[in-house]
Amino acid sequence: MMATVSVSEFKATCLALLERVRKSGQPITVTKHGKPVAKVVAIRSSQRRKRDILGYMKGTGRIVGDIESPASDPRDWEVLRS
Repeated sequence: MMATVSVSEFKATCLALLERVRKSGQPITVTKHGKPVAKVVAIRSSQRRKRDILGYMKGTGRIVGDIESPASDPRDWEVLRS
């Protein structure tokens, strides 16, 4: 059975209700004047972000050519001509 709460109760206890839905996975229907207006459901694990933002592209690049030499000839730099 799906839990039902009024808009005023949802507003007063929103964070606790969201945590309850997250932990139990059971949806909650929010009503206004006894009529359903919203349904709060937990995100399925397949919808959750599978990778962390940091390092998510690890292993996707490759090095081509020489990465240590300057990109251009140092003699082409005017600042080095003094």
